[in-house]
Amino acid sequence: MKVIIDLCIVPLGVGGSVSEYVAACHRVLKKAGLKTQLHAYGTNVEGEWDEVMAAVKSCHEEVHGMGAPRITTTIKMGTRTDRSQTMEDKVTSVIKKLGK
Repeated sequence: MKVIIDLCIVPLGVGGSVSEYVAACHRVLKKAGLKTQLHAYGTNVEGEWDEVMAAVKSCHEEVHGMGAPRITTTIKMGTRTDRSQTMEDKVTSVIKKLGK
């Protein structure tokens, strides 16, 4: 099953800046072959359910491996069975409606 998630992984106990950890997680997602779109407060990820969830686990392992003693993660996710839809499709749909 295809899934699109909005992923926000926040390492705790590592100081004020987390961009190094975000970059490491982004590399994990790309290495997994997943489609991603970075935004200001997270990353959209698109792919097969099991591959996406395995990559989220790998992100946690990577960030812990960088010394983060604790991580809090927020995931919003959506699936569809009526048709195939990409991240771009969702954004394009809204943009078209804004143009009306």
